Amino acid sequence: MAQAEILSGKALVDAAIADVGEIATLPEVTVKIIQIVENPKSTARDLHEVIKNDPALSARILKVVNSAFYGLPGQISSIDRAIVLLGLSAVKNIAIAASMTHLFNSGPAIEGFTGSDVWKHSIAMGVTARLLSAAQGRPAVEESFLAGIIADLGLLVSRQVFPKQLAEVIAEFNARGGEFCEVENRVIGADHQAFGAALAAKWRFPQVLCTTIGYHHKPQGLAAAHRELPSLVCVADMLVSTAQIGFCTYPADVQPPQEFLDAIKLTPEKVQAVLDQLPEQVAAVENIFSS
Repeated sequence: MAQAEILSGKALVDAAIADVGEIATLPEVTVKIIQIVENPKSTARDLHEVIKNDPALSARILKVVNSAFYGLPGQISSIDRAIVLLGLSAVKNIAIAASMTHLFNSGPAIEGFTGSDVWKHSIAMGVTARLLSAAQGRPAVEESFLAGIIADLGLLVSRQVFPKQLAEVIAEFNARGGEFCEVENRVIGADHQAFGAALAAKWRFPQVLCTTIGYHHKPQGLAAAHRELPSLVCVADMLVSTAQIGFCTYPADVQPPQEFLDAIKLTPEKVQAVLDQLPEQVAAVENIFSS
């Protein structure tokens, strides 16, 4: 972006989103799915009518639903049955995740950074966030799953619009450590949280998801009433970095701060139990979502 040097903050983010190209457009089927689920008058039949017209998406959803990750009894052979068992919101979130895999496959090559590694980390974050939610007894586990998957969307914007600067950020972070977002802000002028939140807002994602994307590295910057899901995704990000899965923006020795554990109301023992499950649970989902 030619004007990057003279822009900063929101102006830089807005210009990047305007310049980001094809990844700024969600697949049509995904847009329809979001519209249906956000409409309180919609029914399971409405959702089925949209999904059934996309055979590849239908097959992907059924693979996810029948994976060990969900542990449902018997094989689910129809989208109708999947919607009945999981609910509209869960199927919506699976469909969004499944339809977004292509976004991670394009873009310039950057040393130390590939779309597949970001996707691998994102899937692991979604799995971990869902496990943490389940450990909480939180009813909206599928919202946590989607929030984890899309938290690092902003990295795709950086790759597309600021590839040279992103390469510099990665090189510096790998050499010196520190806070990834701080390096981004200094080198690029904004971080992947800001880019991701702006892209999610353009896609008309629910506000809770936009907020989570925008604060998943700094949930303490939010009022307590809005801190739980961003904190949960932040802890998930740290756990996945500890396991060194995909492209990580935390060092392998990162430890979730106690204030974040307090925000999600989980003990270190429960968090460790989630970490112990990660390899098996991520493996159960990763191949299904790989494009």
